[in-house]
Amino acid sequence: MVTWKEVSRAQPDLAKKGEDLIFQYDVGLAFLATLRSDGAPRLHPVCPVLSNSRLYVFVMPSSPKLRDLTRDGRFALQTFPQPRPDSDEFYISGTARLVTDTAVSAAALAHAKHHVSPDELPFEFLIDRIMHTKWEGFGTPAYHPVHEKWRAPVTNSTAAANDAGA
Repeated sequence: MVTWKEVSRAQPDLAKKGEDLIFQYDVGLAFLATLRSDGAPRLHPVCPVLSNSRLYVFVMPSSPKLRDLTRDGRFALQTFPQPRPDSDEFYISGTARLVTDTAVSAAALAHAKHHVSPDELPFEFLIDRIMHTKWEGFGTPAYHPVHEKWRAPVTNSTAAANDAGA
């Protein structure tokens, strides 16, 4: 898993496409999929925040997504559709981590472009996979998606965790 900053270094064009789509309405907007305790998916609209080249989302204490993310941090994030039929799409998956550092939390809060309640808790998105989809040939029989995919490199610590069953 890597931070958004590491994605931006490794894949600057892909990161730029993602930022443009996440923040296409100025405030960050996306759908967040989490896993309920019974393993079923749950979908929520969220307002992602980019702060110091890291990607966050703030979660209300009473939200089911808080329980989901603290129990099992796996997530998928899909950008809101654009207002045209051949709109691009951007997808991220990975693990969300609760931010406990008050300085990091304060910085993310300061960079939020939407109202954040003081009791909301910040989670940072650590990224495993990204997919950008561009649609080509709209309105023709040749209409098709073109996918640009990226996966975080596997490090020795990641490989060791996977071998240990993590």
